[in-house]
Amino acid sequence: MKPAALALALAAFAGLHADEGMWTFDNLPLAQMKAKYGFAPDAAWLDHVRLATVRFPGGTGSFISRDGLVLTNHHVGHGWIEKVSDAAHDHVANGFVAADSAHELKVPGLELATLMSMEDVTGAMARAAGPGATDAQAAAARQETLARLVQEAQARTGLTCEPVSLYQGGQTWIYAYKIHKDVRLVMAPEYGIAAFGKDWDNFSFPRHDLDFSLFRVYENGLPYHPPHHLAWTGSGPRYGDLTLVVGHPGRTSRLETLAQMEAERDTLIPLRIRSLDRTRKALHAFEATGPEQARLASGVLLGLENSYKVYLNEHVGLKNKDAMEGIQRAEADLRAAVAKDPVLQAQAGPSWDQVAQAMARRCGSAKEDFYVGSRGSRLLDFALNLVGLQLEVAKPAARRQAGYRTDTELEKLRARLRRTAPQAPALEAALFTEALEEARDELGAGHPFVAAVLAGQAPAVAAQALLKATRLQDPAFRTALLEGQPALTLDSTDPMVALARRIEALVQPLRKEREATQAILSEHGARIARARFQVRGTSVYPDATFTLRLSYGAVETYPANGTLVQPFTTFGGLFDRADAWGPEAEDHSWQLPQRWLDRRGKLDPRTHFDFISSNDIIGGNSGSPVLARSGELVGLAFDGNIESNAGRFYFDPRVNRTISVDAGAILAALEQVYDAGWLVNEITRK
Repeated sequence: MKPAALALALAAFAGLHADEGMWTFDNLPLAQMKAKYGFAPDAAWLDHVRLATVRFPGGTGSFISRDGLVLTNHHVGHGWIEKVSDAAHDHVANGFVAADSAHELKVPGLELATLMSMEDVTGAMARAAGPGATDAQAAAARQETLARLVQEAQARTGLTCEPVSLYQGGQTWIYAYKIHKDVRLVMAPEYGIAAFGKDWDNFSFPRHDLDFSLFRVYENGLPYHPPHHLAWTGSGPRYGDLTLVVGHPGRTSRLETLAQMEAERDTLIPLRIRSLDRTRKALHAFEATGPEQARLASGVLLGLENSYKVYLNEHVGLKNKDAMEGIQRAEADLRAAVAKDPVLQAQAGPSWDQVAQAMARRCGSAKEDFYVGSRGSRLLDFALNLVGLQLEVAKPAARRQAGYRTDTELEKLRARLRRTAPQAPALEAALFTEALEEARDELGAGHPFVAAVLAGQAPAVAAQALLKATRLQDPAFRTALLEGQPALTLDSTDPMVALARRIEALVQPLRKEREATQAILSEHGARIARARFQVRGTSVYPDATFTLRLSYGAVETYPANGTLVQPFTTFGGLFDRADAWGPEAEDHSWQLPQRWLDRRGKLDPRTHFDFISSNDIIGGNSGSPVLARSGELVGLAFDGNIESNAGRFYFDPRVNRTISVDAGAILAALEQVYDAGWLVNEITRK
């Protein structure tokens, strides 16, 4: 793409191009959609798909039957599938199909959420801080106001309410969720077909992944009957068809300033890349020691490899000269528009410089911020959060730190700690050891945090000693500390808890500095956002916040390697790729499960498998239903192509693509490979 054209694509406030945008349900570009595709959803359509969609931890799913059957990606469910597995029943490697609903497996700790309502509280937040308040005072006043509004909303609705900040604080909403706490595993294909090609094919296309899994929500011991569920397509999408993705994109930074993006490029992302690379190598060494170690590491390693690849390509995107020049021009145009208005200039003119100075401070403390803390151990992470909680609870409410002042905030942290479960001891030791080695190498052996944790020992020795001596592996002990008086934790002689108290003293000044910097970023980011509102209104979509969004696009190719990429893959292509590589290549990356080899003759090789579309998505959209204009489910989003990794910072409409499993491939696999006709009947029942 020529620089001028890319600059247009990146100028977020100068009007949208192609199918860009992760739009909130209250502010869809209906006229734009109608003009391009001859369709714009009405309120009934939006209510239906909103109430049929659920949020998974880290991803998305959807109700697809009247009996509470939920569809998501295999990789979204991977950790939970692993949780109901053991050495004798490896449902990750071997797959799982319940014979009927009586044999579905309850998944401890898994909770799903349905968005029931949304309330705009922007006006109340604008009135929270009085005139003349400093940045820190304004931030504190808004925090207190928001906490009160959330508590009031919870009391009024009886639902779980969460604050949502949009447009860098330009808008504030309260979203109310129904929480589903009884969730059971129904079906999962083998990892070998769900992630066919392993990390080699991750973020690539053409792709041949059956990346789906099925769960069921129960209520009062019986299958839950959701008020809305998605009907399954009678036929899959065709080339050029409109596709609508409904899901929970995790985080984008497209409305951040150039200074924030440069800080990510030059300091913050390289730090994460180095850390992820070390940890992934350590985990690969751990999994190579045996099949049980490979099973234990699979879920963590899947996430690590994915994150590593994302950050690598985000970094590449931020080093793209044309892209960064386009972002710079877009920011300059907005600043020029602000400068023409004396009121806006007084409010937001200095804000870009304030943000730049705050990011310089953040980069200066980035390494300590990153390495001083739990460092790989889930048990030390529990202890640190527990100590922080009990220290604040022991204070009068008025003197507590931000995040601990209200009953709602305290209960959220307690609930998270209640759900904490230690990893398998061998895996915990491997991750803890690597994290301590990394902290020692990055901070130096003499750093107070490293000295406190290692106590003069080698990282492996220190990690093993702490994990052997602590009682935090015992759920009853964790519960006693969590639910007891603060003194139980603050006077505990458990070595992991005692270590957490010493680390907390090191963390506190870093936390205060981080909060002070964030107060500046929040205040001046919000001022820039309000100025953007004055200049362009809500013609710009907000950055992703792991809240419900809709993106629209079409099944559409893109140029690569001197040609055009095919829009669909097929079952025939799957077997061709397996045959071409052979089962032994690259650590069995393209080895098909035996069940698929046995059923090869039953599958129509022309059946569409995966497809690409021009929808704008990012991490968190995994498991999102892909819908036709009728509202029927035609696919399941599971990835983006490698070119889309820079999408956290900007959208390139020429090459950004979403990768989805075709709905028809899922039905064919259930019926012809997994003998799960009862599930096909449930899914397709009208």
